[in-house]
Amino acid sequence: MPDSVLLLTELLTPDRIRVPLVATDKPAALRELTQMLAERLFIDAEALLGPVLERERMLSTGIGHGIAIPHAKSSLVSELSLVAGSSPGGVPFDALDGEPVRLFFLLIGPESGAGQHVKALSRIARLVRRESIRGALFAAPTADDFHRLLVEAEER
Repeated sequence: MPDSVLLLTELLTPDRIRVPLVATDKPAALRELTQMLAERLFIDAEALLGPVLERERMLSTGIGHGIAIPHAKSSLVSELSLVAGSSPGGVPFDALDGEPVRLFFLLIGPESGAGQHVKALSRIARLVRRESIRGALFAAPTADDFHRLLVEAEER
């Protein structure tokens, strides 16, 4: 990707969004998101989960306000990959503010793609920091609605 603005909707299509997630705890949420991404990339889910769990052990990726952005780098992926999901009831996640997480964005990047990885993390954090966008994504009843809301948010 060139050095232009990174759009999440270039990485995230409705088939990469799960509304609602089935998981009710942190390990299950990480596993569900990793499984969803692995299926779309035709790679081994367990091998992909390892780096995600390792990163999570360092510091929770629950950034507060009901948002978690689990992320890792893996030699299994050749380009930045993203999946998302929501949990209306929230999932206990050891978030920085202690609140349950309702919105998840799992980002996996190649070992060599640090720049794009950081740009994507920053882009997600900037978008969901806006309360109106967060609230709309919390309430999105389907993956298509979730995606449409992200498209609209990125157009602003």
